[in-house]
Amino acid sequence: MAVEKQGKTFSMEEGAFGIEASYPPDLDDDGRTKRTGTLVTASAHIITAVIGSGVLSLAWAIAQLGWIAGPAVLVAFSLITWFCSSLLANCYRYPDPVNGKRNYSYMVAVRANLGGFKFKLCGLAQYVNLVGVTIGYTITTAISMAAVKRSNCFHNHGHGAACRVSNNVYMVGYACIQIVLSQIPDFHKLSWLSLVAAVMSVAYSSIGLGLSIAKIAGGTNARTSLTGVTVGIDVSGAEKVWRALQSLGDIAFAYSFSNVLIEIQDTLKSSPPENQVMKKATFIGVTTTTTFYMLCGVLGYAAFGNNAPGNFLTGFGFYDPYWLIDIGNICIAIHLIGAYQVFCQPIYQFVEGYCHGRWPQNRFVNTEHVIKLPLLGNYPFSPFRLVWRTVYVMVTAVVAMIFPFFNDFLGLIGALAFWPLTVFFPVEMYIKQADIRRWSTRWLWLQVLSMSCLLISIAAACGSVQGLIHALQGYKPFRGT
Repeated sequence: MAVEKQGKTFSMEEGAFGIEASYPPDLDDDGRTKRTGTLVTASAHIITAVIGSGVLSLAWAIAQLGWIAGPAVLVAFSLITWFCSSLLANCYRYPDPVNGKRNYSYMVAVRANLGGFKFKLCGLAQYVNLVGVTIGYTITTAISMAAVKRSNCFHNHGHGAACRVSNNVYMVGYACIQIVLSQIPDFHKLSWLSLVAAVMSVAYSSIGLGLSIAKIAGGTNARTSLTGVTVGIDVSGAEKVWRALQSLGDIAFAYSFSNVLIEIQDTLKSSPPENQVMKKATFIGVTTTTTFYMLCGVLGYAAFGNNAPGNFLTGFGFYDPYWLIDIGNICIAIHLIGAYQVFCQPIYQFVEGYCHGRWPQNRFVNTEHVIKLPLLGNYPFSPFRLVWRTVYVMVTAVVAMIFPFFNDFLGLIGALAFWPLTVFFPVEMYIKQADIRRWSTRWLWLQVLSMSCLLISIAAACGSVQGLIHALQGYKPFRGT
């Protein structure tokens, strides 16, 4: 039996500049539901967000850059991400990083620290990126599930068999799963899903790593070089440049989680201080992922050389043992089911918060029905949430069907998001909050970091756009099963 209630709603901006009040012990210092997140759950959220489909393209990325530049770029991106994320963690509360008012989202943190215009720019960058990531994860999951069927086909009919499989049916299946999971009300209820996803990410990364080691131990004739793919043999001069730029975007995408860092931090308990716990979680997350990235990228390049596939579990750099490759691809799919939710929940909360504030008297938008579900207890069912989130998932699935290009899409998302969300806004907020004087030594070094990353992002975006154009020109959709 459903019990109807007028749900208490909060916009994304509510509470950032609220009035001090005392609340019952089951509520937080601003009247919201008490948070229960810990270092473990925050680290799991970060690992889920970071170790994603990007790890599968790192062997290809290092193949474009070579033994010297490839690992160096990987380490450089990890250090920049860790440093800027530490700055961003201090901006969760304003004006004081420990005792200030909470900012419930990245956008609200930017508004509190930098003002209205940059707040709008941040919103555009953040939500375009989040939408792009959810589309990218739809593409990757479909490719991985299709790879399971192709792997079995190659095993039964030989490596030379055509074994063409349409990804569209798997995109539809993935969308159906996400429609169900999207009914989880908010980020605070996702801890179990992130823990499962984090385990899956370690599992498939380990499988790829193990297969690479086995291939190297078995005596590989892969051709590698200090500078990567060779002009005149593997690629033309122009292709070498474009691919190198695109690889920068792929590596940037592999570290994209700053756009949900504030939302993850908002799940942490208030004691010990959230910024301290988040800095530890960021260090654990970035260190863990960089270790896996370095091993998978370097050993993947050693195994495949300059012919490394764009995705070494689905590009069929490996054929056997086919059952292990199947397990790896299934782990990818399970992980990205959780990762999709980590990235789309901020979108859901923003849109729903805006609609609650825009139409506060509308019953369809604001009414919730508490439904008792077996094993799950009371569930706050919202007709508006059901309709709008279902539409969102369907739209991302349709776009994914139109642009099913793995590496180029990841590179473009990474390039567009890296500078504004990972570097620019965290640096600017830190300068404002720490009251760093213009033209001081520290201010100059932070500006050098920001401008350098801007140039890298522009270059990587150019490479990825060129790759997408090239992929579209040669794309022939397969409509069979």
